[in-house]
Amino acid sequence: MIEPSPTAPIDRRLARGVLMGMEPATATKPAHVVFTVPNTDYEMHLVPTAEVRTRPGKRLVGTIRARARRIDVVLTGGRYVEPVWGRPRRVQGSVVAVEPDAVVVDAGMPIHCVPTDPRQKPADFAPGQFVSFNVMDGATFTEA
Repeated sequence: MIEPSPTAPIDRRLARGVLMGMEPATATKPAHVVFTVPNTDYEMHLVPTAEVRTRPGKRLVGTIRARARRIDVVLTGGRYVEPVWGRPRRVQGSVVAVEPDAVVVDAGMPIHCVPTDPRQKPADFAPGQFVSFNVMDGATFTEA
């Protein structure tokens, strides 16, 4: 059972988690939110696109967006984001939706990946395909 249990259906393209905190910018890292996913060890460091109104320790729903170096269709493996703690660097999962500018991948949480390889476009992929890709710096979070 997912904790906290969802009480209302939400768009499956939105990530649901808990805001653990907001970290200020340093000389080597931009300011970021620490987003955790219930029932996992994931602690994602994501750059907010706007001010996050949620208080730390409270439920947070929004969109995770990442730029993919190249999206590859794979046949084996599981759904994951590497590393478990920090900014996402590698993602693998199934395509749940195709948008005009991004492919939405379920990797334990929905991630909107924007292909940066000029030979690829979101329309090249279909829901149900299993894909894997490396993530460029600067994965973002937009609160719903």
